[in-house]
Amino acid sequence: MNAYLALFILLGYFLMLVAVSFYTSRGADTNAFFTANKQSPWYLVAFGMIGTSLSGVTFISVPGNVSTSQFTYFQVILGYLVGYFVIATVLMPLYYRLNLISIYSYLDKRFGFWSYKTGAGFFLLSRTVGSAGRMFIAVQVLQLAIFDRFGIPFEATVLFAIVLIWVYTFKGGVKTIIITDTLQTFFLVTAVFLTVFLIARQLNLNFGQLWNTVQSTSYSKIFVWDWAPKNNFFKDFISGAFIAIVMTGLDQDLMQKNLTCKNIGEAQKNMLWFCVVLVIVNFAFLNLGALLLIYSEQMGITIPAKSDDLYPMLALGNHFGLIAAVTFLLGITAATYASSDSALTALTTSFCIDFLNIEKYPEKERQRIKTWVHLMFSALFLVVIILFKQLNNQSMIRTIFDLAGYTYGPLLGLYTFGLYTKWSVKDRFVPLVCVVSPVLTYVLVSHSQEWFNYSFGFEKLLLNGFLTYVGLVALKKPNLSYGTSN
Repeated sequence: MNAYLALFILLGYFLMLVAVSFYTSRGADTNAFFTANKQSPWYLVAFGMIGTSLSGVTFISVPGNVSTSQFTYFQVILGYLVGYFVIATVLMPLYYRLNLISIYSYLDKRFGFWSYKTGAGFFLLSRTVGSAGRMFIAVQVLQLAIFDRFGIPFEATVLFAIVLIWVYTFKGGVKTIIITDTLQTFFLVTAVFLTVFLIARQLNLNFGQLWNTVQSTSYSKIFVWDWAPKNNFFKDFISGAFIAIVMTGLDQDLMQKNLTCKNIGEAQKNMLWFCVVLVIVNFAFLNLGALLLIYSEQMGITIPAKSDDLYPMLALGNHFGLIAAVTFLLGITAATYASSDSALTALTTSFCIDFLNIEKYPEKERQRIKTWVHLMFSALFLVVIILFKQLNNQSMIRTIFDLAGYTYGPLLGLYTFGLYTKWSVKDRFVPLVCVVSPVLTYVLVSHSQEWFNYSFGFEKLLLNGFLTYVGLVALKKPNLSYGTSN
């Protein structure tokens, strides 16, 4: 793909986002930045959340991962549906009833100061690392498609990508993101279905033949019933349910969008349709992965050692034509910005609300604080992405979920304990429990095969949450319950 054309497409895409930002941020104050004044249409939130949930990791790693894991990732997707049901019926009504801006304010009301700061702190850690990892994937593609050809170093590409995000989000915040994410989801979904169509045309297959071809290969295997592997159905399904709960329901990024709906009824309607579209799109990504492998085999193309490189290599390598290359570039860019822009806004929101108590300041001071915090997290993204380049050596989707198992586990334990018990705890010791639990989880997971003849997959999240829960039980106050005293 011509580097100048790719750069032109990227700049045109960016100008579109800036235009949307200019329109949506007119007269925007900090309330618009944090909550969109609670006037977002549910259908825009539902569709836009697809792009935020999928990100560049799904766009590249899910098709690439088919080579080693077949369609077994769909077991996790099925588990997501259970998790989203819990979010819609348990967590979202709680957040709306308490009228929260930051969802971690609940921990302050339930346990106290230290629990609150610990929960918010783990979100900041989780989302910073997770979103930087997602963005890392896409920046690598931009580097390959455009910037390598101009001799621009990777670090400069990262800086360029982050500056673009900052420019169109710094004023309008979530109010702008509701619209830009909708546009970006459209480009992302269009990219995957158009690429499938173009591959089918290359292989001279109609829709029925396409389906039969994929189903006749070993790649289409979904269910694993053998208990030993990491991707056993029950391990993936249960883990998927809890991954959805923690990475959506206990995550300020995704919940901030849901909380911009006018009321709980519209928010729940948004969640229902989000689930339907998410399943369809993820299944399309898996089929895309199988088709990429089938095409490579038929054309005698060597599969790259790193599975994340398969889709970019074929799409940008003139195998499917210019339209496929342009579509891929738009899709990966849309996936990246849909995930990263909302993460940057959510991190800014959480830090401003949970640590700086920005609500107590006059509007002019709030604007100044919010702008500096936004800049701070932009710089932090830059540093973490560069570190990922130095450290990453496996499929990125596994990396993200591995990290989530350690960083989201304490949040799972805190909210489970808060929602399903009435005990108060010795609040000042909660940070210690939430630090020790991931460390113990790491030790147990690292030696599980040796000690228990068991291999942990995504379910390390459950172990981490359970250890946190047990630690909180040990901290409960005798004869005191929630609502009596902290």
